[in-house]
Amino acid sequence: MTLDSVLDQLRGRRLWLWLGVIVLVRLVMMLVVVNGADLAGDEAYYWDWGRRPDWGYYSKPPMIGWMMGVIGWLTGNAEWGIRFTALLLGLVTLLLTWRLAHDLLGERVAGLAALLMVLTPGNAGLCLLLTIDAPLLLAWTCGLWLFWRAAQAPEKWLRWLLLGLVIGFGCLSKQMMLVFPVLMIVFAALSTEDRGLLRRPGFWMAAVLGLLFIGPVLWWNQQHGWITLEHTKHHFDSSSTPTFSKWLGRTGENIGLQALVYTPVLFIAMIAALWRAFRGFRGLSRPMRYLWLCAGPALACFALLALRQRINPNWPAAFFVPAIILAAAWMLESGRESWRRWSLRIAFGIALIIHVALIVVMSTELKTINKVASLRGWREAGIEADAWLQKMPELDNTFVMTLGHRYHAAWMAFYMPSHPRMYRWEASGFPQSQYEIWPGPEECIGKHAMILVPEGLTEEYIPPQVRESFEKLERVGAISIPLGSEKREFGVFRGVKLKTWKAIRPS
Repeated sequence: MTLDSVLDQLRGRRLWLWLGVIVLVRLVMMLVVVNGADLAGDEAYYWDWGRRPDWGYYSKPPMIGWMMGVIGWLTGNAEWGIRFTALLLGLVTLLLTWRLAHDLLGERVAGLAALLMVLTPGNAGLCLLLTIDAPLLLAWTCGLWLFWRAAQAPEKWLRWLLLGLVIGFGCLSKQMMLVFPVLMIVFAALSTEDRGLLRRPGFWMAAVLGLLFIGPVLWWNQQHGWITLEHTKHHFDSSSTPTFSKWLGRTGENIGLQALVYTPVLFIAMIAALWRAFRGFRGLSRPMRYLWLCAGPALACFALLALRQRINPNWPAAFFVPAIILAAAWMLESGRESWRRWSLRIAFGIALIIHVALIVVMSTELKTINKVASLRGWREAGIEADAWLQKMPELDNTFVMTLGHRYHAAWMAFYMPSHPRMYRWEASGFPQSQYEIWPGPEECIGKHAMILVPEGLTEEYIPPQVRESFEKLERVGAISIPLGSEKREFGVFRGVKLKTWKAIRPS
């Protein structure tokens, strides 16, 4: 089967056949991952957010917490519900990408762009793990499509209204969506055919309506010492000037990670397409100009930022959606058959290796290797912890607290069958997670506690501040889950009558 025949089959009704095959493969992978690994730390952490819906959380807007709350309610807090939601959001985003490319540049570009996207490791991860990027990319891609459709018929208010609602959904998902109205204004200002949009009430209604959704989030942050802003600001704190070798290594790491997420040939093709479009910007067609403005400037800013600090691979993810479509169009131009062929071959090879490797690792004893083992054993540990909890005297007057990383509290909250309200001790005395934003053990004065101490099997592992807060502290048992050469261990302690507790509050 030739490349052109593959693209032809991606047209019309056959797209649904291909999408059906993709759904089947991803469903199999979802079941394999559910069977072989527990939730990622962030997934369990966001699930715990979902039990206490609010207008904001420590590090993110509220959408991921709301989604987790709905998923938990619909599925009885089943792990497969979280995985399936990730798969569903990823597939809808893929379909919207195809639709966007189809409306902008036609069926052949749409078919190639969809195929290139679905074969990237980034898309595979998006369909397996439910993090804030899943709803953001859904909102961003839908926003790109709706804005283009609204620009085609600016007199239709419904399109602008839907665009405003999608922008609002995105703003409640991740802070990056705040850039979208700026892109709308930049495109309208720089596209000669679209400058009239700036005089359209619908254009401004969509932008303002979308941004209004962030109002309750800002109010929540004002009530909590602007904690989300403080957390976000730390991502851009610069450390001391690195040596040349460290700077070179960090820069190479940033480029290498992006090439891995999007596959090497496609990554190079995106850079080439963006550069070519930049050089010939005045001669670009309106759709190509739209794609470049929605990708090029932002990705250039991230490239410059990468010279200063480490960039997480997911930060610029939204801007790679139009970049992939632009690269597909570039590769379909005459004389670039080899780019199309090798991009698809390498992407398919990498996708095949990743999927086969996941099946092998999750289905054999290889899942005991350290990196995989870090995502295993939490279900068993949670069951054992809950058994210890049920043995506690005065169970109805006992709360549960963990020491260590926020993930320890989140994993235990999810995997303990009783799903207790979880408290956490933070050594720094400053908020480092959502557990310090919520009321802490200070609301449990006079109650007893079951304290879970990661890898702390003796009382010496418990800080003096915690020991002295109770009338008495006693070791009642231990949890030990074998993971090949490693173990998942917790010391289980009982704190008798909490006397005092210093509350942690945002400054």
